[in-house]
This record gives sequence, structure tokens and C-alpha cells, in this order.
Amino acid sequence: MVNFFRNRTPAEETAAAIRKLGQQALVVKANIGTDNGLDHLFNEIENQFGALDIMICNAASGYNRPALQQKPKGWDWTMNINARSLLFATQRAVPLMHKRGGGAIVSISSPGSFRVLPDYVVVGASKAALEALTRYLAVELADKNIVVNAVSPGIAETEALHHFDSAQGEDFIDSVINRTPAGRLVTPEDVAQVVAFLCSPAASMMRGQVIVIDGGYTLLG
Repeated sequence: MVNFFRNRTPAEETAAAIRKLGQQALVVKANIGTDNGLDHLFNEIENQFGALDIMICNAASGYNRPALQQKPKGWDWTMNINARSLLFATQRAVPLMHKRGGGAIVSISSPGSFRVLPDYVVVGASKAALEALTRYLAVELADKNIVVNAVSPGIAETEALHHFDSAQGEDFIDSVINRTPAGRLVTPEDVAQVVAFLCSPAASMMRGQVIVIDGGYTLLG
């Protein structure tokens, strides 16, 4: 089940890639920052599949501006999508995972949860909340055989990053690569491989962890 809110095209492309692997894939439009959106999404999951094995919480949004320019609407919007959704999606997911004898939940965080990044105050706070929820859920769901973890990618090579690079007025991407011990940017595939591992039996004893995937970038301060 592939969820989106505003941009259908990437969701349909993802579903098409899944179908090429010989699997079923359905696309659902839902704003998971709202109760109605979560209800719609999980009703569709239950109606179509009857149960759930894995939940990846990678929805993210936010208002990037200094702390003194933030507004309550931006705070609520960011927190609801980035953090609140994990808690209340989990409440809906647990009964469906129980039918399968357990499951795995992986969230996508950000180094902004523990580092101060420019104009990132609300998103950073939401990611810190996401990581705290990951720890609490890991403990509370352990006896249900549900494994809960998170990954925290560094600056990843995506289309959004290239737009950001152009806006900087300097070669931002090259400067990041030069500061990364691994000598390159993180790719979506790098992140996906770690997420897949956390959903596998090999990671069954990893609970409530936040795995940083950044090629060593944050080790240099």
C-alpha cells in the first residue's frame, strides 16, 4: 500500500515498480496528519489485505524558517505529519500486525533531531519527538513481537537536494561530499537497504534504535 497526499505521480511510479516485482500494489491518497486521513488509509489496508506486516513512516513536511518567525499553524502541521502520525498510525497498525503474529515499524528521522540546522527548528523538534516515540513504542510493543526502529539519513541525493543546491548560489553538494568521509552522498538505495534490514528477522533484537546513515558526515561536527 503506497500512500501519498499531494503528488500522485511518484506514488504511482513506486506502485508500478512493485508490480514489476510480481507483487500487488495499491495507491491511496490520505493526509496522515489528520484522524480522517489515517482512518481512510488503514480502512483501505484492512479492506484490501486484511492484515499488515511492515509499516514505513516516511511522510514528512515542515515550515523552514527561524524560530521567531514560526507560527502555530506551521507547528501543528509539521508535528501532526512528522510525529503525531507515527503514534496514531501505530494504534491502527497493531491489531492488523497481531493477525500476522507481529511486524516491523520503521520511521525516517533526521540529524536535525540532535543538530541545530538553519531554519529547521520545527522540523527538528518533530524529528526529536519521532525518535522518542520510537523508543517508547519499541518497549511497549515488544511483547507483541512488533519491532520498532528508525533511520536517520544524512544529506541524501534526491531531486529536492539538487533544487536546494541551485538555491544556495554555491556548489553546496560538492561541499557536502568533501566533508563526508565516505566520499559521496547518501543515496535513497542506501537508506532503503538499511530499512529493509530493520524489517528482516536479522534485526529482531534491535529495538528502539535510531540508525544514522550519512557516510560519517556528522562525526566531523
